[in-house]
Amino acid sequence: MAREYPIEKMRNFGIVAHVDAGKTTTSERVLFYTGMSHKIGEVHDGETVTDWMEQERERGITITAAAISCQWTPSLNPDRTSKEFKYNFNIIDTPGHIDFTAEVKRSMRVLDGAVVVFDSVAGVEPQSETNWGYADEAGVPRICFINKMDRLGADFEKSYQSIQDRLSKKAVRLQLPWGAEDQLKGVIDLLKMKSYTFEGEMGMNVIEGEVPEEMKAEAEKYRAELIERVVEHDDAMMEAYFGGEEPTYEQLKATLRKAVLKNELFPVMTGSALKNIGVQLVLDAVVDYLPAPTDLPPVKGTNPKNDEEVERLPSDDQPFAALAFKLQTDPFVGQLTFFRVYSGTVKSGSYIYNATTGEKERLGRIVRLQADKRTEIDEVYAGEIAAGVGLKEVKTSHTLCDETNQIVLEQIVFPEPVVAMRVEPKTKNDQEKMGTALKKLADEDPTSKI
Repeated sequence: MAREYPIEKMRNFGIVAHVDAGKTTTSERVLFYTGMSHKIGEVHDGETVTDWMEQERERGITITAAAISCQWTPSLNPDRTSKEFKYNFNIIDTPGHIDFTAEVKRSMRVLDGAVVVFDSVAGVEPQSETNWGYADEAGVPRICFINKMDRLGADFEKSYQSIQDRLSKKAVRLQLPWGAEDQLKGVIDLLKMKSYTFEGEMGMNVIEGEVPEEMKAEAEKYRAELIERVVEHDDAMMEAYFGGEEPTYEQLKATLRKAVLKNELFPVMTGSALKNIGVQLVLDAVVDYLPAPTDLPPVKGTNPKNDEEVERLPSDDQPFAALAFKLQTDPFVGQLTFFRVYSGTVKSGSYIYNATTGEKERLGRIVRLQADKRTEIDEVYAGEIAAGVGLKEVKTSHTLCDETNQIVLEQIVFPEPVVAMRVEPKTKNDQEKMGTALKKLADEDPTSKI
């Protein structure tokens, strides 16, 4: 079975934010626009796809990181049916609550990029800072999305300033909101100097137009600032610009991409996921600015036999190397082991070597997840994220590899637990059941120690 999408057309990214900034609502829009779901589930109705656990729907919050695979064609592409223009997205919707911070930390380790969502009324909140810190540690390129511009008290400038003051001076406006609160009409792209409105069912159709007269002066001012910030990253371009030559849109885009990949700039976008404004443009920005697995440096690890450093390139021709980053107990298939493939390929039914423990195991089946639904696949390629069924001894942060070319990848380090509790079973009969349940819990959540 050949690879469905070339590796350059893959994007592995997470959606992270403080609780209630609208991550899950944004993820639901993403699923709808990419054709994964045919109706949008709302958090307040308890019908979302990524919050599929009963407890999540009941409380309207995200508890576990949900992994979704979907395809996207850039929204202004005239031909939206041809496979040639499609990109393959692996998205992880992460929790915002500090209690589930391990989910964000482990997701950052296997993602190549992140979309950080902010509430336009509150700006940067405590958990935004924690998550930003995890992304800094993992060196993950980011796009910022100031959401909820339709809310009473929405303030784009104040939120933008809070990102600058509390997270990074490298943030730069890529868009401006057109209107605010109940007057929100759309967004203005400063790089293209165009306005975008969203029409049709759930804002499905993206309409490009001219910048409205009343916003021209403001847009020109911020565009000049954006260009200055971008040309700083290319000496020849900077010289030409200060010599009075305006760079083309293509040049600006290419230079901005390079700067984003190096974590030297963080583009700031805006809109309202609930009102279906601006989400498609964020997906376009993921294609334009966030890295494909091939844009990243080779993954480094050590050879367990002699402790020498080895590296693997993101290519199907390299020896197989993957990192298990999450375990989940599934009522139908038993334990699912989520893993990210850094190099090589692996087929279902084959034996894989666990370099962390030195044991071999058979990978019974491989599934690709669409939140709580799963599709069985025969083979996983470099750069992909999937889940394996039948791996009994693999734990979070173990390295899976080819036995003849061993490598141990860097482990994920989790925060130490801060709350202790004693539990005992009511009857002797419950003792074994409780032991099994606690073991499953500790396997799934690396911050639980028993």
